[in-house]
Amino acid sequence: MAQSRDKTYHEQMNIDNVQRMREVQKELPAFCKQFFRGIENTTAPRTRLAYALDLRVFFEFLQKSNPSLCRTPIPEFPLSVLEQITKEDIEEFLEYLDFYEKEFDEDKSHVSEAREYTNSERGKSRKLSALRSFYNYFFTSELIEKNVAALVPMPKLHEKEIIRLDPNEVAELLDLVESGDALTENEKRYHKVTKCRDLALLTLLLGTGIRVSECVGLDLNDVDFENCGIHIIRKGGSEAVIYFGDEVYDALLPYYEKRKQTIAADGHENALFLSLQNKRMSVRSVEKLVKKYSSRVTSLKKITPHKLRSTYGTTLYRETGDIYLVADVLGHKSVNTTRKHYAAMEDDNRRKAARVVKLRKD
Repeated sequence: MAQSRDKTYHEQMNIDNVQRMREVQKELPAFCKQFFRGIENTTAPRTRLAYALDLRVFFEFLQKSNPSLCRTPIPEFPLSVLEQITKEDIEEFLEYLDFYEKEFDEDKSHVSEAREYTNSERGKSRKLSALRSFYNYFFTSELIEKNVAALVPMPKLHEKEIIRLDPNEVAELLDLVESGDALTENEKRYHKVTKCRDLALLTLLLGTGIRVSECVGLDLNDVDFENCGIHIIRKGGSEAVIYFGDEVYDALLPYYEKRKQTIAADGHENALFLSLQNKRMSVRSVEKLVKKYSSRVTSLKKITPHKLRSTYGTTLYRETGDIYLVADVLGHKSVNTTRKHYAAMEDDNRRKAARVVKLRKD
C-alpha cells in the first residue's frame, strides 16, 4: 500500500478553499453548480470561492429588492431569473454595494446582529466582473438568450498612490526588529523569543518582494543557501526560484539553523516560519507582525506586507530601470501590471533622457 505524503501549504489551502466554496454554494441557486463545474479546469479554487461569495451577495440583493423573489429561498431560484434581470437591476446592485447591512449569526445561537458592509470602486469592479463571467457562461452555453451583465460598463478605477517605505524607514524598521527598543514591555517579552524569526521574515520580504502567501508557504527544503535561492509557489500555482542577496542570507541563516532544532506541531513539520505555537504562520499573523513593527517607524503610512513588496519593486526599478526584470521577479503575468504601478518612475526616467542627450557641446 502506497504511503500518503504530507500536503504542502498550497495544496492544503486549495482543499480548504474547495470545502468552503461547497458550503457557500449551498446558499446559492442550484443552477450555479453547473457554472462552477464549467470553470473548474480554468480557475483556481481561490478564484471560484471569490466568485461564490460575490454571487451570494448578488442573489441576496435580488431577494431583498425583487417583490417576486422575496418569498422564495435563494437555492430555489430558477435559471429563468437571469432572463428577468435588466441592465437597470445590475446598476441598482452596484449602487447597493456602496453600503448595505446583513444579519449575521456568528455562534449559531440564532441571535443575529446586523453588520455593515461597504465596497470601494475596486470591490464593485470585482463583483461586476464575477457577474459578467457568470452571465457569459450561461449565455455562451445557450441556456439564456440575453447577457445583460455585458451591457453594464465596468466602474472607472482611479489609480491609488503606491505607498512604500523610504530607504531610511527600511533601515529603521530592521533596526527596530533587531533591538525591540520601541516595543511595549509586554511585546519585549515575546520579542526575546521571536526576534530571530521576525528579522529573517521581514528581511526576506523586503529583500525579495515575494507575496506574503508565498512567504508563509515556504518549507525548509525550499531554501537553497548554496545558490542563495528560494523555491516558491506563485499565485495561480506556477513555480519559480527567487534569488536573494547577502543581507537576506545573513538574516535567514541563523533563523534556519534555529528552526531545524525546533520540534514543530503535527502537520507543520516542514514549515519554515513557525508561530509561537510551533505551527506554520498564517497570512494574518504576518500582517499583524508587519503592522506592529512598522507602526513604530512611521505614523503617516499604513504599511502592510504588500507595501513591503512595493518597496522592493520600487528599489529594484530605481537601481536597474528594467521594467521587464521587475515584472519577472515580482511574478506579474503582464508587464502592463508592473508599468501601471511604476508609471511615475518611468516618467522620471524619460525626464532624465531629455537632460542626458546633448545636441551641441557647451
